Amino acid sequence: MATDLYKEIVELRSKGLRAALATIIVTKGATPRKDSSKMLVYEDGSRSGTIGGGFTESEVCREALIALTTGKPKLLSFDLTGIDHEESALVCGGFMQVYVEPVLPDPTLFILGAGFVSKAVAEAIKPIGFRIAVIDDRIEYANPGKFPNADVFYVDRWEEVLKKLPITDSSYLFIATRGHALDLICLRFALHSPARYIGMLGSPRKVQSLFELLEKEGVNPAQFKRVCVPAGIDIGAETAEEIAASIAAELITVRKNLNFHSIRDAVRNIRNSETSS
Repeated sequence: MATDLYKEIVELRSKGLRAALATIIVTKGATPRKDSSKMLVYEDGSRSGTIGGGFTESEVCREALIALTTGKPKLLSFDLTGIDHEESALVCGGFMQVYVEPVLPDPTLFILGAGFVSKAVAEAIKPIGFRIAVIDDRIEYANPGKFPNADVFYVDRWEEVLKKLPITDSSYLFIATRGHALDLICLRFALHSPARYIGMLGSPRKVQSLFELLEKEGVNPAQFKRVCVPAGIDIGAETAEEIAASIAAELITVRKNLNFHSIRDAVRNIRNSETSS
């Protein structure tokens, strides 16, 4: 069963899906299962494998779903002595510890637009644990020669290539195309996707004009708060490499579940106070 679970984990991660793995690491006395028994809990609450059933397994399943939300592992301890829950009738009494760990896909940064800034972003992001997907309509730009760190390329007409992208809530999007019209196409797509992060290259004034166009199309303005523009934490970046470093810092804050909007605001306030003093 354990081997099957590991295969399932590999398949889940390859699809960008999540689950939580529960492993019995300590048992004393009479317990329903012994050390190393495993159970995989999916986002919908379904399970593969078992750690003994009954009340204990239900409690582990509940904690596993919490771990998926927080992204943090947890050690659970169960004193089974004297349990009289009818579902635990097989338990004669004992002690058990279960380690619950989220199984998360490697985050993927989808770079929409294969320009020189995007190349710098790919080079900065790859070493910090992100998969890199490069998207463009020009094969002469979106290829391994231009982006040696990329894991996958999607090359086609923009209206077609966006349909092929496997965007999940573990996906990060960076929009940096070569034109206003293409930015609009990509931004429209991004706002209708479940992406965890949307960053965009460009000035706030430029992006505001895109927001106004999308609002006329019926997009809820509340959605615009999802877009970080300009992408990256404000460190006064000017060169492509500096911009890439600022974006790398922002993606780290998002991946670690930090409040990156507060961080952006705090850094911006510091820079504004320095400028005015």
